[in-house]
Formats: sequence, C-alpha cells, structure tokens
Amino acid sequence: MLTEPRSGRLAAWGNALLAGLVSPDDAVLAIVGEDAVHRVEGLPGEPAPVGLTLALGRLRALGATALRVALPAPGHPLGLSGPPEFNARALEAEEAVVCHGAAFGLVPEVYEAGPAGDVHVEVVWHVLPVREAPPADVPSLGEAERELAEALRDATEVLSKLDVAGSGPVAEAAIDAYRARAEQGREVLAPGYPPRAVRVLELAQRVGLLVSLAYENGHGGAVSASEMAARGAALRPVERTARRALVAAYNSVVEERERGR
Repeated sequence: MLTEPRSGRLAAWGNALLAGLVSPDDAVLAIVGEDAVHRVEGLPGEPAPVGLTLALGRLRALGATALRVALPAPGHPLGLSGPPEFNARALEAEEAVVCHGAAFGLVPEVYEAGPAGDVHVEVVWHVLPVREAPPADVPSLGEAERELAEALRDATEVLSKLDVAGSGPVAEAAIDAYRARAEQGREVLAPGYPPRAVRVLELAQRVGLLVSLAYENGHGGAVSASEMAARGAALRPVERTARRALVAAYNSVVEERERGR
C-alpha cells in the first residue's frame, strides 16, 4: 500500500477519460506510469491483446460509464461482486477494476523482463465477466474518513504502548519522505474527483504506510507472544480500514453519480 495500486490509476484516469475531462493520450500516460506498457486481453471482438486507448473506447461502447476499484484480501472480498472465477483472479492479484454499466472486470497480471538494473515492467489486464451487483464492503467517503481517523488514533496508541518500530519519529520521517516523493510529478487521483476523495486517499496511504513500517521493522519491544498477538490484532483492522478507504476514494465518482440520480 506504499504506492498507488495499478487498479487505482486505471480507474481514476479511466473515469476522467470516460467523463471527457482528459485526452486519451494523457489518460494512458498516467495509467501506465513508470511501467513499460499496458495491454488489455480478452475484450469481446478482439482476438489479441490491444492497447489501453482502444480498450477504454471499446469498454465505453459496451456500456461502461465508470470504473470501480476492488482491493480484496483473504477473507475480505473488498469491492467484488462475483462470480467466483473473477473473485479468485482478483484475490490472487490483490486488486481489480470493475466496470459500472457493463458486466466486465479487469485483473492485472504483471511481468518483469530485462537484466538486473534495467528491468522493465509490462502489465496485461485480463477482461473477465462480472456479476452486476453492489460491491462488497465499500464505505462512503464520509464513513471512510471517520473510520480512518479512529483507526489512526487507536493504532498509534497501541503500537506506542508495545514499543513497536513504526509508531514514532522514525515512522514520521519515513512518511514525510514518502509524501515528498509522491508529490513530485504526481497528481493525486485525476480530474473530476471531489477534494474529499483526495483527502481520504492521502490519509489512507499514510495509515497504510504506518502499518507497513510496523510489519517491516520487526517486533520492537513486543517480545512476548501475547504482545506480538496484540500487535497483530491492532494492525489487521487498521490495514483493513485503510484498504476500504482507498476503494471509497477511487470509487467516489460512481458514488456521487448514483447519489445524484
């Protein structure tokens, strides 16, 4: 969760393109990011993989009016609506994009190629049928923002008591460095998103970074089995809350559209 998920970039800039707020070239450039190339495989009527520009246009012709994000984890099918085949592929990738208005979803498969020091990344998005139903466990932006504030407070308190690395000044410095890097040449979300979605996304990324730092920097002072269990119990719901907030932010365009009907 330290970086923007590929499904988030595809949904955010795909939504901006579908709404006519950005050009196809700008949308594709933002979606691909630092990867070498993205292709889409399995589109109806296309026997071979195609580029993102053609794929997004074809999805619009098939009825897609917006794109949603899913960030599932074991035991938590966040953003998914079935069928089981699609859910399983999305769970394996830990992310997916689901079309709103058309019964299709896209799951990324990532390939790395090239020698050490010159590795480039290629992504193939597999188009699969999905069930048109409300996505699982996605909160509203308001709910996500409230939950994040509570989760951040509770997790910081618990982790500080356990003397876990990732809850003090070192973590704050790492977060500041990450945010500085993220702000260089990156637009948060995409044109058309409400300011509250940007705020929720940034806070969710901050909370996710805290969780990752706590996991990556060992047990700190939590040396007993009961303390380590308490640390895990504190981190799991916080990580879940951060993922739910990320999905809420990316899906807020669809939420606003449905609320305005």
